[in-house]
Amino acid sequence: MSFAETVLLGALAGFTIFLGLPIGRLQILGARGRVALAMFAVGVLSFIFVDVLSHGFEIVENAVTKYHDHQASFGHAAGLALLLGGGFALGSAGLATVERRMRPKAPPPKAPVAGGSAEAQTVAPEWVEGVAMDASAARAAALRTGMTIAAAIGLHNFAEGLAIGVSARAGEIGLATVLIVGFALHNATEGFGIVGPLGAVQPSWKWLGLAGLVGGGPTFVGSMVGYGVTSEPVELLFYAVAGGAILYVIGEVWQGMRRHGHRELGMWLLAAGFMVGVLTDLIVAYGGG
Repeated sequence: MSFAETVLLGALAGFTIFLGLPIGRLQILGARGRVALAMFAVGVLSFIFVDVLSHGFEIVENAVTKYHDHQASFGHAAGLALLLGGGFALGSAGLATVERRMRPKAPPPKAPVAGGSAEAQTVAPEWVEGVAMDASAARAAALRTGMTIAAAIGLHNFAEGLAIGVSARAGEIGLATVLIVGFALHNATEGFGIVGPLGAVQPSWKWLGLAGLVGGGPTFVGSMVGYGVTSEPVELLFYAVAGGAILYVIGEVWQGMRRHGHRELGMWLLAAGFMVGVLTDLIVAYGGG
């Protein structure tokens, strides 16, 4: 498979993420529907979390096995283990720190009324302005969470692109083709993972386009990098950071959905989302990926 064909098919695998993004423009969902969509997204993200860390741990485990068989040094195995832990901390605690610093400070509380008796009280203009600021901040926070999810998924998809590029460069056409089909189906569900936690916030088409590029574009880039360069530490770092970031996002979405209730429905949809991730990944496994 040529470099141009690999890049083209890598783009196809990555940009199927756009198939699920337009649902974020729908405004017909009530609280029950928003919980269902968000928890389905959490299910998909939970599978991705398991998937990326299993791949990352596999790299470290292979290094330890090689050290045991005197095929690699202790420093190599220890370095990869530290890279896994450090990358995970960077994706979870690091992301939490960045998000806290980006969060705007809450405006000081203002009196809700101005003058007069209880019957003649009027709403203070400052209070109305404060409510508008709170709504704007809530919208910004929801969009920031969605873009964080897109970035975490993008890190995961970069590693998937590496797998496509490496197999294509090695001449394993059958494997590369199945990887592309499997990742395309898998990435199509990741669009729900990005827009599900937005709740009642309606993103613009520009925001959806950017989220698709952030989440799906790395598959395209990874296929180019994997075709020309193979770096185990880089692949491990992307897996580790993606795993930490996804865990952080799952916690944020879970906490945000608790106030809407419908816990049983949410858990069923979480399980459904996880199974969708499993089924799409089995296509890759069937091809030996």
